[in-house]
Amino acid sequence: MAVIVAEGATSRQEEHPSDVTGLRVSAENAAKALGVNSPLFLGLPDNRLDSLDLLDIIQKIENIIGEKQPDTVYTHHGADLNIDHRITHEAVVTATRTVPGSPVKRLYCYETVSSTEWSTPSIGSAFAPTRYVDVSDHMEQKLSALACYESEMRPFPHARSLEAIKALATLRGAQSGIMAAEAFSTIFEIE
Repeated sequence: MAVIVAEGATSRQEEHPSDVTGLRVSAENAAKALGVNSPLFLGLPDNRLDSLDLLDIIQKIENIIGEKQPDTVYTHHGADLNIDHRITHEAVVTATRTVPGSPVKRLYCYETVSSTEWSTPSIGSAFAPTRYVDVSDHMEQKLSALACYESEMRPFPHARSLEAIKALATLRGAQSGIMAAEAFSTIFEIE
């Protein structure tokens, strides 16, 4: 199950009430393209998570973990340029901390194109993959899902173009000896 923490549109200059609805529809269409359930939308303010109490965000995520009981969680990299991504990372790490009775046994961070690679050392350590997942058989499905986000995608050579995302998968695949991969950094694994 995917959880989308912020609504993704109200911080944009071209803001229209339909932008939030359009991004929700894009996310739901992407989920259909992937053959998974629609995401859960928390609807928190876009690019303004730093205006909320961190505890409120943590508790929302803890409630989802308590209800859904996931054993594996993926979140943003902690040194991502986007402030909402960094705060989401911190909230997820806190909500999934390894305490007795926690269902979460694995926590991984992913890279977000046009955000993770634009970070600086002053924000935190650069993304350093420790886990690679073969996506060779799923690249076309992944690209179809991303194409659902017309308002988010950009023309090549932007990092958030379909061509650049395919190139990144090829690079991550070459780093791990396969045709195409997604890369993750591991926070913890309990086996």
